[in-house]
Amino acid sequence: MSDTPAPTLAELRQNIDRIDEEMHRLLMERGTIIERLIQVKKTSDSGSAFRPGREASMMRALAERHGGLLPLDTVESIWRVIIATFTYVQAPYAVHADVSGGDAPMRDSARFHFGFTVPYAMHPSADAVIEAVAASRGDLGIFRLNQGASSGAWWRTLAEADRPKIIARLPFIERPDHPAGTPVYCISKPLTDAAVRDVVLYAAQFERWHKGATGALAGLGGEAVASAADANGLSVLIAAPGDLAPEALRKALTEAGASLADLAEIGSHAARFRVG
Repeated sequence: MSDTPAPTLAELRQNIDRIDEEMHRLLMERGTIIERLIQVKKTSDSGSAFRPGREASMMRALAERHGGLLPLDTVESIWRVIIATFTYVQAPYAVHADVSGGDAPMRDSARFHFGFTVPYAMHPSADAVIEAVAASRGDLGIFRLNQGASSGAWWRTLAEADRPKIIARLPFIERPDHPAGTPVYCISKPLTDAAVRDVVLYAAQFERWHKGATGALAGLGGEAVASAADANGLSVLIAAPGDLAPEALRKALTEAGASLADLAEIGSHAARFRVG
């Protein structure tokens, strides 16, 4: 048996205070580095400091190394606030949310992923969020993946080159009972050098759909995320692997019996990462 005496309550509290102080000093040191980063990158001039690929890899590494008493929910939320707030001080932005399905889940998602420093604005539809982001200098927009048939083919409005694009799917870490687990897409103005392309999203317009197209997509590792009928046929939001060429996707859908009129890229995001 060890002769080392057990630490006293006072000693344990002193250690906690020491760790808290070190964490605070490290956050302030991070802020100093961000100040230098602003000078180098000039993000306050460009209006964009988002790096969704880097954020996704950081959150995955966090989940993979995490252990011990502290819940992953708490650790993830702390890091999300740190990342989002330091992004905000580089180039201020707001988060626009579609609350057509209820404000509570969207507010939970916005506050969990972006904290309370970043302004939060509510909108009645995905289309309204898209227009708000398009009119902004560098804001973000979020809306649910499952919009329902009444929302129409909102993804079609992202097809033009200068329109906002999907840059992330949240949450970055998927797990049962996630405190902000509503699946949402995050959009911004097009990112020139920071987009992550594990999954590429397309707005596809079909003159005629065929049930075989669903199997063809699955065989390629893709899926039809949402669809909406319109006067020209059927509009489908497709998620496909980033290394799949658009020509190969066109060919597979056509050979499956679908008549594809148009295929336009509308964004991309990191591969989904699940735990537990």
